[in-house]
Amino acid sequence: MKKIILAFLIFTSSLFAQEVIDKIVAVVDNEVILKSELDFQTFIFASQRRLDPSNPKLRKQILNKMIEDKLVYAEAVLDSVEVSDEEVQAQIDRLVNFYIQQYGSKEKLEEAYGMSLEKIKREMREDTRKNLMAETLKNKKFATVDVTRREVEKFYETYKDSLGQIPEKFKIAHIFINPKSGERLKKKAREFAQALLDSLKNGADFAELAKKYSDDPGSAAVGGDLGFVKRGVFYPEFESVAFALKKNEISKVIESPVGFHIIQLLERRGETIHTRHILIKPKSDAQADIKAIELLTEIRDSILSGVNSFCYYAKKYSDDKQTAANCGVLGTFEVGQLDKPLLDQIYKLKEGEIGFPKRLNLGGGEYGFHIVKLIKHIPAHSPDINRDYDELKKLAEFKKREELFKKWIKELKEKIYWEIRA
Repeated sequence: MKKIILAFLIFTSSLFAQEVIDKIVAVVDNEVILKSELDFQTFIFASQRRLDPSNPKLRKQILNKMIEDKLVYAEAVLDSVEVSDEEVQAQIDRLVNFYIQQYGSKEKLEEAYGMSLEKIKREMREDTRKNLMAETLKNKKFATVDVTRREVEKFYETYKDSLGQIPEKFKIAHIFINPKSGERLKKKAREFAQALLDSLKNGADFAELAKKYSDDPGSAAVGGDLGFVKRGVFYPEFESVAFALKKNEISKVIESPVGFHIIQLLERRGETIHTRHILIKPKSDAQADIKAIELLTEIRDSILSGVNSFCYYAKKYSDDKQTAANCGVLGTFEVGQLDKPLLDQIYKLKEGEIGFPKRLNLGGGEYGFHIVKLIKHIPAHSPDINRDYDELKKLAEFKKREELFKKWIKELKEKIYWEIRA
């Protein structure tokens, strides 16, 4: 989450910077840091902590952090660090979901930046790639940092009076059902997309159909127009078809992770294409919602009856593929990391118990249903070297990584050109 928030600040400040007259406050290798970027990140940092954004010491602290990030990226370029288009796209999707949650809806996000969601994603691509390159290099150097038992004990003895309490935590798992993932709804969406394609073949206007029916609001208003885009921006399933089309040719109905597309190639310039599309997404209905709840109820009853384990059903049925392979385990969370509806569910459970099916809102109008299992409840308590060894080990590792990182940054500052101009 910290990485997502950092990327959010960097991206937001880069868009903000486009709308003001700037001056360069620092240069790192071939990269520049603009005053607007520094102003914005300082403001966000200060507002979150109720600090004075005009404090010179705070501005210096933020600027130094921005310089460090640029130094790491410059070193990543020197080390020929590469990240795949798939990694970039996956990170963009995660970030966009986070932004939508921050703004409350996709429409509010588009309104805030005055551009469609697809254009926001395109604007994000370069910065996201740079951030991933820097993060990949940092992970390569410091992700495997380990500490011995003696180092953990020394850390505990040194800092135990200032560590405060270990907060209350919950280890939870869930089985999630997406009501739109059923074959009936996918078939319905595919058939509707095919009907639109048939209309196009019979002379219907592409732009008018896109405006009326496309489920991509960012492009629907402009007749489905996606503008000129380089390879690597769209889903692979979309690109493999789009780049194979001839000028003005319309594709068959093709499926991507977000739904069914009809694509028309308007123009091609090398590895850049100008396309428009009509997107039809599977849409949930009352029947699909009821079926999802019924399936989760049957799964819960089967687990309680001893037919099979929570892990078995998570792997077999959960539509949350990131957690399904790990028996549905979401992780261990502090109270402040859980939203109120989920927290209300968990507080009613004892360790090992499974809740009844509940709706889970994902943001941007997306939702599903899930059952939650409370694996472990850890009350708030003072740190103890035996009870909390794993937690203290993580803190000791973090401290060690920070010290090694500072040393590395000092070395980078000696080998890579940088200059503060503020």
